[in-house]
Amino acid sequence: MNRLKERYLKEITPAMMEKFNYRSVMEVPKIEKIVINVGVGDAVANAKVLDSTVEELSSITGQKPVITKAKNSIAGFRLREGMPIGAKVTLRGERMYDFLDKLINVSLPRVRDFRGVSKKAFDGRGNYTLGVKEQLIYPEIDYDDVTKVRGMDVVIVTTAKTDEESRELLTQAGMPFQK
Repeated sequence: MNRLKERYLKEITPAMMEKFNYRSVMEVPKIEKIVINVGVGDAVANAKVLDSTVEELSSITGQKPVITKAKNSIAGFRLREGMPIGAKVTLRGERMYDFLDKLINVSLPRVRDFRGVSKKAFDGRGNYTLGVKEQLIYPEIDYDDVTKVRGMDVVIVTTAKTDEESRELLTQAGMPFQK
């Protein structure tokens, strides 16, 4: 069993029940899924760029990414509807806990001048979005193999009803918020 999942069941759940006065264990918010999205604007001109991004994303998450396509055409960007412009992965279950544990304990501390993640990135419905500026913070990525530094969006979807519940859940899980 995963470290983080075990901690969730043994420590976080009782602490959340006490703080928010939940009557049942089922009321306690939990992390539902994590969606990692990488936009590749260069894919319009060069389709091979997308392959390296897909490879990096699959080595980071341990799961094969889905290639995202443009929903509508934008003449200014030379973009047509249906052209591949990025990749995304949705993690659930064990892989999700593994990824989150690795993100909190290994990857985020490797960010240069890291002072914590923003407290303002909640969406009002208990979900948290985090932007990562470069994929080099992940231990699976070899610095020499990287052709271009890319950022990614990490969306943590929880079952929490409010941002306050979600913030408490992520803080208990070890997310390093700014002071």
